[in-house]
Amino acid sequence: MKNGFIAAGELLLTRLAHQVEHHPKRITTVVAALLLGGGGGAFAVASMAPDAADLPVRQITETVQPISVAEQAEALDVHRFNLFRSDTVRPTDSVDTLLQRLGISDPVAAAFLRNDALVRISLLGRNGRQVTAEASEDHRLVRLVARWTPDDSNTFQRLVFEKTARGSFSSHIETAPLSASNKLAGGTIRSSLFAATDEAGIPDTVATQLAEIFSGDVDFHRSLRKGDRFSVVYETLEADGEPLRAGRVLSAEFINDGKAYQALWFQEPGQKGSYYTLDGNSMRRAFLTSPVEFSRVTSGFKMRFHPILQTWKAHLGTDYAAPTGTAVRAVGDGVVDFAGVQNGYGNVVMLKHRNNQMTVYAHLSRIGVTRGQTVSQGQTVGAVGSTGWATGPHLHFEFRVNGIHQDPMTIAHQAQAVPVSPAARPAFNRLASAMRIQLSAAASVQQASAD
Repeated sequence: MKNGFIAAGELLLTRLAHQVEHHPKRITTVVAALLLGGGGGAFAVASMAPDAADLPVRQITETVQPISVAEQAEALDVHRFNLFRSDTVRPTDSVDTLLQRLGISDPVAAAFLRNDALVRISLLGRNGRQVTAEASEDHRLVRLVARWTPDDSNTFQRLVFEKTARGSFSSHIETAPLSASNKLAGGTIRSSLFAATDEAGIPDTVATQLAEIFSGDVDFHRSLRKGDRFSVVYETLEADGEPLRAGRVLSAEFINDGKAYQALWFQEPGQKGSYYTLDGNSMRRAFLTSPVEFSRVTSGFKMRFHPILQTWKAHLGTDYAAPTGTAVRAVGDGVVDFAGVQNGYGNVVMLKHRNNQMTVYAHLSRIGVTRGQTVSQGQTVGAVGSTGWATGPHLHFEFRVNGIHQDPMTIAHQAQAVPVSPAARPAFNRLASAMRIQLSAAASVQQASAD
């Protein structure tokens, strides 16, 4: 059969050569038609192959010797499986309680851990540090790793405690860079911002950033409404794939009383980064709306009955009720004009700002700045107290322009924002487009969890 196919093929090629030699134009037309109708050509070629059903079939039988049970058991014994488990260190942990939660049953390893100086200094009593243990099938410790971040650096420390080839244990500390990834989240206000972020599993540091970002537009003391919503995209900083802490808020949206406010972190080349609206205006106004985070306004800029003088008198500032020791922050960049004790103000700090503007922070329990010192917006200048003419712990805050008292709330909302520069606008627009998509996704996540 094989020789027959070869002979037929040779005959076909001879005839094709003859046709090409005597009828070249006709052959060209046929080839073009075949190329244009590739499917038909492919079918014509395929149809020349023999039918698979006509091909010879041969059955082969071989004897296979199975591996003995002993050899299989030995092979399984070679491929042992280690167990991994993670937990968080508690302030009351001892070596035994920590190992117990990690599923480790190893008296020898426990003894080494108790006597290891690095373990005692860097692990025990260090609340919140993440620990991962690697154990053998019989729950003996093979390796223990703890991770934490020193302050707010971009690196993390890794304590490694592991079994050596001789059967003892050794420990050392390594430093490695953190890796950042983005996380989407959202929530709905039912009582307070912190309650909503707790319900959504959002870290407190992110909640604090949200309040600071929108402090120029939303009065978190008086303006929150039940049903207000927020979406946020923020960094999570990871060590060996394990999240250690939250980083910066990258973009956010807050819907307060039906009005939407959006923010985006952006850093122009050679400048300090800050937050902008998605259309490119800076969120950093000249003055914050409040010098105290999450406090209650007890007396505004109006006439009131003075609790000590027992008479009606103009209240030339705003009072914020807060526990003694609560941080008081500068509402804008300025220079300390006075820091000390003054009459009914008690401990007071006075800051000079541009355009003959001055802010006053009174009844402080302590003063954290000195005269002539330059301070930045948001910097702590003291702490809430009840010194001077005060009936309880609160901050008395004033705003003066050319020596004349003004309503602090009005001044804060009138502060002008600075837009993104024209040179940085294309890069900003690209980032804003991407963040719009992420915020939309975060809102969808929040809505799905609410349903």
